[in-house]
Amino acid sequence: MANWNDTDQRLGFGTVPRAGDAVARQETFDAGLRAHMLKIYNYMASGVLLTGLVALLTARSGLALTFASGPLMWLVALSPLVFVFAMSFGINKFSQGTLQAMFWAFATVMGLSLSTIFLVYTGESIAATFFATAGAFAGLSLFGYTTKKDLSGFGTFLVMGLIGLLIAMVINIFLQSSTLALAVSFLGVLIFAGLTAWDTQRLKREYQYLRGTEFAGKAVIMGALSLYLDFINMFLFLLRFMGSRD
Repeated sequence: MANWNDTDQRLGFGTVPRAGDAVARQETFDAGLRAHMLKIYNYMASGVLLTGLVALLTARSGLALTFASGPLMWLVALSPLVFVFAMSFGINKFSQGTLQAMFWAFATVMGLSLSTIFLVYTGESIAATFFATAGAFAGLSLFGYTTKKDLSGFGTFLVMGLIGLLIAMVINIFLQSSTLALAVSFLGVLIFAGLTAWDTQRLKREYQYLRGTEFAGKAVIMGALSLYLDFINMFLFLLRFMGSRD
């Protein structure tokens, strides 16, 4: 015989879920997103710090002179590209630990490559440019994280601009035009400033598909690599405006 006093709390057909459940789920999602993005920023900042320390120590030791010309110049200059391509195309093949080791190796090699800027610019102007870049990066990344505007279409435009920028840089290797070099530097700052905001929003949106998966750890490293490249390139292009030559 049925017990009409049964107080079963399970949701039946047509029952509306409690608002508190949705709020709790949203809070859990937001907390996970903040933790995910914080890991990305920690990796990125640690990579930039490692690169800076290696560059400074290499310059002070005098080894930067060996990387300024000759075969070692090309080896040090092209090695970071090898790491970027290897990590990008091998993300599904490599383990998270391998990608992490490659990220630190990449940051170290970038430090060797960037050590030569101390042979061209004063240490004071390099430091000033670094802090200016850090401030701009923080503001742009915060904008990308908080804006409600969809930047995906803007990102496509920026990637096309980046391709055009690379072509212009190759052409100027042969032309050696100071006017074109100035224009490239100006566009470079704008493009990587935009990419900083776009990449931040992209990484934020990707979290909803990555959370709880084995790929989430790899995505943290690759996300840090993307933001690292935005920061370093914006710094280098800005240095051409703010840098004081020795």
